[in-house]
Amino acid sequence: MSNGLKITLAVVGVIVLVGIIIVAWGIGQYNKVIAMDEQVKSQWAQVENQLKRRYDLIPNLVETVKGYAKHEKEIFENIAEARTRYFQAKTPAEKIDASNQLEGVLSRLLVLREAYPQLKANENFLKLQDSLEGTENRISVERKRYNEAVQALNTYRRTVFGRIFSAIAGVGEAAYYEIPAAEKEAPKVKF
Repeated sequence: MSNGLKITLAVVGVIVLVGIIIVAWGIGQYNKVIAMDEQVKSQWAQVENQLKRRYDLIPNLVETVKGYAKHEKEIFENIAEARTRYFQAKTPAEKIDASNQLEGVLSRLLVLREAYPQLKANENFLKLQDSLEGTENRISVERKRYNEAVQALNTYRRTVFGRIFSAIAGVGEAAYYEIPAAEKEAPKVKF
């Protein structure tokens, strides 16, 4: 074998090796964006799971304490309305909006206990309160995880190669779960 042929084979070998490395890297980047997109979807499913739990649990518990708070009928009607809106929502944005509406109502319900000592002493109300706090904590944790997954995906999408591989995979920007400004204020109960 001549030296010229050896050099040519070595150059071809290096080019093939570099090509294999680039293809493997590209496949890895494509798989990475797909995995991040699935992580966002999975985390959103967890948020929905906790929201569904809330909508299944809260009305039943609320019914048990309804007799103690007849004067706050509006709160219970708003809970039912928010539940209906949530299950009729078609998009995550509509579900987020319905969820935020319910959070505002639940905040008012939790504040209600301060004004009515008989509610504080009632076992059913205490159970409702504990369930509400537990449910809200679970939802909060899942929202945080969802937003972390969205942040990771959106950050990757903004990088040079991430932009390219996101476009190839057809993965778009994900929306953060945001609380409306009105919901960030402390709830007030008027009597």
